[in-house]
Amino acid sequence: MDSTLACLAGWMPRQRWYAAKGRTPALRFVASWDLAVPEPDVRVRTLLVVDEGTLPPALYQVPIVERPTADVAADARGVIGSPEPGTTLLDGAADPAYTSALLHLVARGGRGEGVRTVVTGVPAASAPALGPEHVARVLSGEQSNTSIIYSPDAAGTPVICKIFRQVHPGLNPDIELQTALADAGSPYVPRAIGSVHGEWPDPEHGTAMTAGSLAFAQEFLPGVEDAWRVALRAAAADEDFAERAAALGAATAAVHLDLARLFPTRSADAEDRERLTRAWMHRLLTAIAEVPALAGYRDRIVEAYGRATDAAWPDLQRIHGDYHLGQVIQVPEHGWVLLDFEGEPLRPMAERVRPDLALRDVAGMLRSFDYVAGSIRLDQPDRSADGVRAWALQARTAFLEGYGASASPDPLRDALELDKAVYEALYEARNRPTWVPIPLRAIERLLPA
Repeated sequence: MDSTLACLAGWMPRQRWYAAKGRTPALRFVASWDLAVPEPDVRVRTLLVVDEGTLPPALYQVPIVERPTADVAADARGVIGSPEPGTTLLDGAADPAYTSALLHLVARGGRGEGVRTVVTGVPAASAPALGPEHVARVLSGEQSNTSIIYSPDAAGTPVICKIFRQVHPGLNPDIELQTALADAGSPYVPRAIGSVHGEWPDPEHGTAMTAGSLAFAQEFLPGVEDAWRVALRAAAADEDFAERAAALGAATAAVHLDLARLFPTRSADAEDRERLTRAWMHRLLTAIAEVPALAGYRDRIVEAYGRATDAAWPDLQRIHGDYHLGQVIQVPEHGWVLLDFEGEPLRPMAERVRPDLALRDVAGMLRSFDYVAGSIRLDQPDRSADGVRAWALQARTAFLEGYGASASPDPLRDALELDKAVYEALYEARNRPTWVPIPLRAIERLLPA
């Protein structure tokens, strides 16, 4: 096992999903399981390894395929290394032995057993028929997970299966919420195919066992664009986007109503208000330390937060949690479809599954429209700023009308949007300094003079 971990330690930092870029992992084995495959000389194994070089330590899921080195082509994709002479390890997501076994486990159920763990495939109740054969490929561009697209050779349903690379205890909300919505017949999410769940030793508490989500498969909708690209193209051409924004608002409202019906809701209490206010203030002070331009807004932002804390709050419910134009796709002859209910990936799972304010999703989408306008201004500096701003204002107003909300100022919604803009200012200062004016202009607009 030590030689396998050494191979992984050299390979993982080059993967997009590895969070601690620029350093060598300090890996410790936690658990593993095998999936049966028809090839006698091939072993399909998934490892859970904890990287103890980060704070807090991160638990990773790493599927690998062991093949005889003589059978591995010189240009094979996903080569990890050779832990011993004559054996080569390959990234499971790039090898058909693993991808076929994974789809079988997700869509048909079953178990995988191994060292200190058991995994179970759970087909969704509303899953469509898949057909006999699928060709698999890895979706490029993902940061925190790995998704495999399965295209049917003949009639059948295309599938996309997300492998959660960083593993957390508890049921992943992406599985929980989308499966519940799909089983309830919502037209605003893809049909669920199934999921994989497992049990493993808690890395921090030795022999104590914990359980969580490992993979989720749903219907793949090919030939579609996400709403960010659709809106950006419309704004660049100065096309009216009001009708599409209103439809997106209506779809968002329908999903929120379904989530409130399918999952428990509760009234917000003093502890909820205090917790949210603390989070706002912590983010604001952190951002001011790195974005000095925010300091001039501090007092007015704090006053806005106070007005929101004192305002009437709706019931708390399950929400999307990381809602923006990139999380929605436009399906021809169908309309808007919402994706990725996983919540903010860096937040602890306990926070992501906690009932929250549906207005948080609304605020996230409003910020996304503002970002479309901001990116157009950066790309087309000679274009009228008033014209671009008018496009965003029209889209925002139409979205709120479609959602069934007033476009008039709302203390709670405005505070949530302010908090999002403060986070954006910090993010842009760290990653894209030339984009900092986008959230700063939003903060100025949201604050009373």
